[in-house]
Amino acid sequence: MSQTDNVDDSTAPLIEHLAELRTRLIRAVLAFLVGIILAFTVAEPILQFLLGPIEETLRELGDPSPTMQYTSPQEYLFTLFRISMVFGFALAFPVIGFQLWRFVAPGLYKQEKNAFLPFLIASPVMFFLGASFAHFVVTPLAMAFFLGFADVPSIIAGLMSGFVSGDVPVEAVTGTETDSGIRITFFGKVNESLDITLKFIMAFGLCFQLPVLLTLMGKAGLVSAEGLSNVRKYAMVGILVLAALVTPPDVITQGILFVVVYGLYEVSIFLVRRVETKREAKLRAEGYYDDEDDLGDVPEDEPK
Repeated sequence: MSQTDNVDDSTAPLIEHLAELRTRLIRAVLAFLVGIILAFTVAEPILQFLLGPIEETLRELGDPSPTMQYTSPQEYLFTLFRISMVFGFALAFPVIGFQLWRFVAPGLYKQEKNAFLPFLIASPVMFFLGASFAHFVVTPLAMAFFLGFADVPSIIAGLMSGFVSGDVPVEAVTGTETDSGIRITFFGKVNESLDITLKFIMAFGLCFQLPVLLTLMGKAGLVSAEGLSNVRKYAMVGILVLAALVTPPDVITQGILFVVVYGLYEVSIFLVRRVETKREAKLRAEGYYDDEDDLGDVPEDEPK
């Protein structure tokens, strides 16, 4: 066989892998596009759901009819597109994950498949838990903290309708009846308010991936429970920096993110230790460990 034939034989599998990768990518992109279209059909209800914590906070502060605004003609449409992309990816993730699995699985051993597949399933579940925690716990606390500094009088509720119809006096709207100074009120922009909510969702959703990532690295032998325990103090500093970067500059949300992520770090140490215990038990059962090694060196003056 000539050298040219050897080159052709070696490049053939590479071409087949590239063709397979192209097919998987095309299917993943098509699933993403379908997810965007489906999410766009319900983008407005999703937007109302995401802005729910702001609405509840405004009502608690005395505004019976919360109102938000957008200041450019395309802003609202682009906001809906943004929501469609985020939730479209969420809808398409099962298909995208399946395509990734179908591309990677043929090159894995059976043991590697059994180790990788549970984490592929656990990852979106943990992200959903983190996103839910952000929306139902963190965002309401953050909105109460931020909007608590603003003046949200009940008169603002009739600004859009009452002033036009003449039901609300101009003096009340312009604030001329205040004793001194200028009345500062909250008129939220849709895209900016949504940006804060999505940041919380993405930050906590990604942080909830920590146990999945570290446990997978533990199964691969890249990290150990003892090593994670030894760098605990450095992890605390890193988590504090992370909390300062991914959350708005307020102590409440930063503190919540720190407590949650550090708790997940401790859970990760526990999970990695369990992985190591199971691996050691399996190796002992297969005879790779010698029980005499665990007893230490036998003194020379004692019979062996």
